Amino acid sequence: MTDTIEIPGYKAGTWTVDPSHSEVSFSVRHLLISKVKGHFKTFSATFVTGENPLDTKVTATADVASIDTKDENRDGHLRTNDFFDAPTHPQLTFVSTGVRKEGDDWKVDGDLTIKGVTKPVTFDFEFGGFGQDAYGNYKAGFEATTKINRNDFGVSWNAPLETGGVLVGDEVTITLDIQAALQA
Repeated sequence: MTDTIEIPGYKAGTWTVDPSHSEVSFSVRHLLISKVKGHFKTFSATFVTGENPLDTKVTATADVASIDTKDENRDGHLRTNDFFDAPTHPQLTFVSTGVRKEGDDWKVDGDLTIKGVTKPVTFDFEFGGFGQDAYGNYKAGFEATTKINRNDFGVSWNAPLETGGVLVGDEVTITLDIQAALQA
């Protein structure tokens, strides 16, 4: 049996992402000296919150074809089988398997599917808060981050560098900056 956790402003219900106030982004080492950052322009998510926040369920998708790293040639390469294979695997998906609190920290566990490979991941979750917008919509804001090894998902293309090392790092940080609206 789990204790019910009280969060000021928390409401049970179904929430959907407000894409104009949200971002699904990632970063990965490039040339081993800096990071390339990108985001997915098209994504969606639904959060079903119970009376107890620990009973929350999350389902989310991001369209691979919408990837944007500010370089059209690189984005085109990322859509190929070398990376995401967008024609065969058009979406990344996440389905939560649990929410937990460790001390003051929140964790959202779930299954992430990339390129047809599903692996468990844990997002570190930080509440931004709750509030009502100018149109009367009740909103929630949060940030969630996780790190994955892209090779675990079959996203393994790389190129050796003349100076040693490789072009693309293995560790990818995924960051979700989300604002969601409670559905009536």
